Amino acid sequence: MSPAELGFRMPAEWSPHRRTWMAWPVSSYMPEGSEGAVGAYRAWAAVANAIAAFEPVMMVVPPGMEEAARAYLEAGVGIAVTPITDSWMRDMGPTFLIGPGGRLGAVDWTFNGWGGRTFPECAGDALVARAIADMAGAERFASRLVNEGGAIHVDGEGTVLLTESVQLNPNRNPNWTKAEVEAEIHGMLGTTKAIWLPKGLGSDSGDTGTDGHVDTLACFLKPGLVLAHRQPDPAHPDFETARENLAILRASHDAAGRRLEVIEVDAPAPRTTPAGDPLSLTYVNFSFVNGGVVLCGFDDPQDEVVAGLFARLFPDRRIVQVPATRIFEGGGGIHCITQQEPMAVAG
Repeated sequence: MSPAELGFRMPAEWSPHRRTWMAWPVSSYMPEGSEGAVGAYRAWAAVANAIAAFEPVMMVVPPGMEEAARAYLEAGVGIAVTPITDSWMRDMGPTFLIGPGGRLGAVDWTFNGWGGRTFPECAGDALVARAIADMAGAERFASRLVNEGGAIHVDGEGTVLLTESVQLNPNRNPNWTKAEVEAEIHGMLGTTKAIWLPKGLGSDSGDTGTDGHVDTLACFLKPGLVLAHRQPDPAHPDFETARENLAILRASHDAAGRRLEVIEVDAPAPRTTPAGDPLSLTYVNFSFVNGGVVLCGFDDPQDEVVAGLFARLFPDRRIVQVPATRIFEGGGGIHCITQQEPMAVAG
């Protein structure tokens, strides 16, 4: 039986958390102790330390790097030692569920390194979800679908956001129909309605990207309300993508039959990667935490505008911004490096 048939579902990310899981930045393209690695250590640690002011954080660290990680992490951040070769916990970690009586579940998607980009180097990361599910005491549900946590976003009431360029990509699920993909996702997450966007942002779609994760495009703020990325610069490669996505979202209805209300959030001023390529920065990629929201900051005037928007939307939550440009240079944002474990409350 599927998790949904057993009464499990993925709760909305604004639901109460037991803790947040992260993975220490490690990668073969970023040698330990190099300038790039130190910048990543500081960036990941800043996010972990910010979240730890709201809820427990567990940082997964590979064997032998515990002391190095502890030098950057505050005392409130725990360390769990598990072999890892990459740092995007949202994608390689489990997708947590809540079941009857408050039982904790975890979806273990098939992970192939974002369409095979990082295999065999990151083959071991396909085992991370199982390890974390075991540490969390969750009932694990293995899925045959090649998928990543950053490629889904739910409202907690039956609706899931997806991108055709990820789940339907031949580099992930070449023999699956769209209907089969939807059925598997609904069975794993307890959702009943999928809203598909065509593709993701430019710098997330190249050789080092994910093929376009939805968590850089749009997310639910509450049932029926979506925050969506807008690129105001017509010359930017993401301009048309964002405009098409906005049109689809505005015309969509959720699982309850509500027409979606869409709030647009402009990207910051255009930036480039250290190699000179356009960098797709987005404020959509943030983390809900207990009593707060941890937003990406880019040292841009738009930072203050977005912080004000969230303060108005969530007057009962404390809004914190953490510098995130270094994280995006590596391929993602704050949402990409975190994975919430929901509070398993009986009832």
